[in-house]
Amino acid sequence: NSEIEEIFSTDLVPGDVMVIPLNGIIMPCDAVLINGTCIVNESMLTGESVPVTKTNLPNPSVDVKGKGDELYNPETHKRHTLFCGTTVIQTRFYTGELVKAIVVRTGFSTSKGQLVRSILYPKPTDFKLYRDAYLFLLCLVAVAGIGFIYTIVNSILNEVEVGIIIIESLDIITITVPPALPAAMTAGIVYAQRRLKKIGIFCISPQRINICGQLNLVCFDKTGTLTEDGLDLWGIQRVENTRFLLPEENVCNEMLVKSQFVACMATCHSLTKIEGVLSGDPLDLKMFEAIGWILEEATEEETALHNRIMPTVVRPPKQLLPESTPAGNQEMELFELPAIYEIGIVRQFPFSSALQRMSVVARVLGDKKMDAYMKGAPEVIASLCKPETVPVDFQKVLEDFTKQGFRVIALAHRKLESKLTWHKVQNISRDAIENNMDFMGLIIMQNKLKQETPAVLEDLHKANIRTVMVTGDNMLTAVSVARDCGMILPQDKVIIAEALPPKDGKVAKINWHYADSLTHCSHPSAIDSEDIPVKLVHDSLEDLQMTRYHFAMNGKSFSVILEHFQDLVPKLMLHGTVFARMAPDQKTQLIEALQNVDYFVGMCGDGANDCGALKRAHGGISLSELEASVASPFTSKTPSISCVPNLIREGRAALITSFCELALFSVVTYSLDHFIISILISNMLVLFFSAVQNCAFYSLV
Repeated sequence: NSEIEEIFSTDLVPGDVMVIPLNGIIMPCDAVLINGTCIVNESMLTGESVPVTKTNLPNPSVDVKGKGDELYNPETHKRHTLFCGTTVIQTRFYTGELVKAIVVRTGFSTSKGQLVRSILYPKPTDFKLYRDAYLFLLCLVAVAGIGFIYTIVNSILNEVEVGIIIIESLDIITITVPPALPAAMTAGIVYAQRRLKKIGIFCISPQRINICGQLNLVCFDKTGTLTEDGLDLWGIQRVENTRFLLPEENVCNEMLVKSQFVACMATCHSLTKIEGVLSGDPLDLKMFEAIGWILEEATEEETALHNRIMPTVVRPPKQLLPESTPAGNQEMELFELPAIYEIGIVRQFPFSSALQRMSVVARVLGDKKMDAYMKGAPEVIASLCKPETVPVDFQKVLEDFTKQGFRVIALAHRKLESKLTWHKVQNISRDAIENNMDFMGLIIMQNKLKQETPAVLEDLHKANIRTVMVTGDNMLTAVSVARDCGMILPQDKVIIAEALPPKDGKVAKINWHYADSLTHCSHPSAIDSEDIPVKLVHDSLEDLQMTRYHFAMNGKSFSVILEHFQDLVPKLMLHGTVFARMAPDQKTQLIEALQNVDYFVGMCGDGANDCGALKRAHGGISLSELEASVASPFTSKTPSISCVPNLIREGRAALITSFCELALFSVVTYSLDHFIISILISNMLVLFFSAVQNCAFYSLV
């Protein structure tokens, strides 16, 4: 009956309608937004510190084809779901309506609950040292038995009293298999943990320190781990008359201010103001800052009085607007206005990682028709544009940029029909907008390598520790970064494995081609799959030293190979170096596949999409101090991969100490006659092993 009741969050059940307060809330459950919009900080779950805008769940209507029978799913409707543990920073409502959400999951069923459960009950990590330790103890028991019999026989021959015989023979067993052995074995781990803390590496699972001593492969995330977190705008490359113009560095100038290209950069984003400061995706921020425009949102008072059609407005600074605009071409004429030049964002279709694009419907002040702007992955955008507007050399230009390690985003635009009113646009489907577009050009972003990355990777290679890149980025960009940081040497060749799933009665198949050949021709040279294992195994020693081969593949191909080509998985794991466009669950599957071929795997990531992989690896190191990193056994205060060699050094030092104590602690005490002397010798041994550990710490190679 529209009455509001206040209850404890523990009493919430699925189906309850909860009101999200204006000043925000930490969500006590998973809920789907049915009214209003929210700005949410999801760093607790994802590790991403960028606030996300959540919109209300669209009401399935007759106009939207195929949407009437669609069922709600927290994964597919992520943009409308408020997850447990996340913080709602700000809410926005319209015409006095409250911001409401329906509770869908509570307790351990929520996303946060699943994370907590995985921390409470982790999958056990099988470590050979501990298995062999039990076998060694069994051997000690056998030795103790021999000593036990020898002591009894020797004492009887020397006519020793029965009481003393019993004490001495039992004493032999307790010395040979000492109860203090587990405590002594932890000494090395304790010293290692103290030193790790001093260099800013925190550990929640001390037993993993020993395991880190045996790491022989380390997987690295790319963005924020090997490279800097942010992106810099390198330049733009516009298209005119279906031909690419020369790249331009400065976007903020009078010539471009009223062009459709800049209008797309100004409107096609998910930025919002929180307490007067622009925030949102770092890529969107860089793009918007490059054009120097101003964003104005409706105030709380205005949204409370008006309906949701109150748009966000963007406009250029006055100094960029020329006093009289010369009509250079038709596009410029469309924007000719005698007074203020402003663009209102009428409808936003948020970025979807599944679709790899986002779009907006906008309207220039005083214009009769609305405009649709779209940005996203270049291949996807080009496929949704009119073929005649896409330049012939589009593929070549794109590959030239990606091979140099740039991140490329494509823009498109089209004028909407005049019959589309403001109200119709609010209910129109995404597919009706995102088609038949005009291709406008490319935005080129640069992602720089971190300063310490090449040196750290070189150290690992010298120590015969393999390095692998696991990223959600483009394949060619990932290969380029791998070459730049020394993961793939200049003379090494990269073979891309492109696996295709079964389709239309055809069986699944794999196409092999060299990464370099992609940029030279439109039809990359195929490699016969029969030749690949031969090239990897049977080349002469000199050739192998000269040229090494690396496999690279994307997430889709990896999934197809896991499902349909099980026999190839071990070969690809032994020589795979770059894994691009990998989803979070695929990263975890990759770690497991590497462990299946007897690698001791380390994983280093920023915690954003790496939670599962960080937990599954033998040694997971998170470079993020956000709450998502709680799932990782190790967390580094310094956000660089320089912590990896330090952790392996400490792991090796602790492992040497454990080996020494396991082997010598019992043997030395067993071989000594007097119990008190044996205790003193044991204590001296512990100090000696700590000194050995200190020496081992300084050497990684």
